[in-house]
Amino acid sequence: MTLIDELIQFITSGSIAGLPPIVVMIIPFIVGLIVGFFVKKSLKIAVIAAIIIFVVSYLGFFGLSLAALKDLADKYGPIAVQYGVLLIGMLPLSIGFIIGLIIGFLFG
Repeated sequence: MTLIDELIQFITSGSIAGLPPIVVMIIPFIVGLIVGFFVKKSLKIAVIAAIIIFVVSYLGFFGLSLAALKDLADKYGPIAVQYGVLLIGMLPLSIGFIIGLIIGFLFG
């Protein structure tokens, strides 16, 4: 019980950069909920767009080359990895973000 009492006392007292700790913990969760909601909505659009691009490419109206896709992956891959490492680096805040992302994705 002592650990739980200390945790509750930390959450309800003090400040981090002038904000109460509970606010600092809730902000990533709320941002995760919003991002999860929009990821789910945009994923539906992305699947439809991918099907349309595949059909248009199959019919020969649009050229899709693996070399162009590899160039895009080489160009933007390290940037995506950098942001992922940044998210993992802030683990206490990213846990709330990831939980909010999952809940926002499931219930969005």
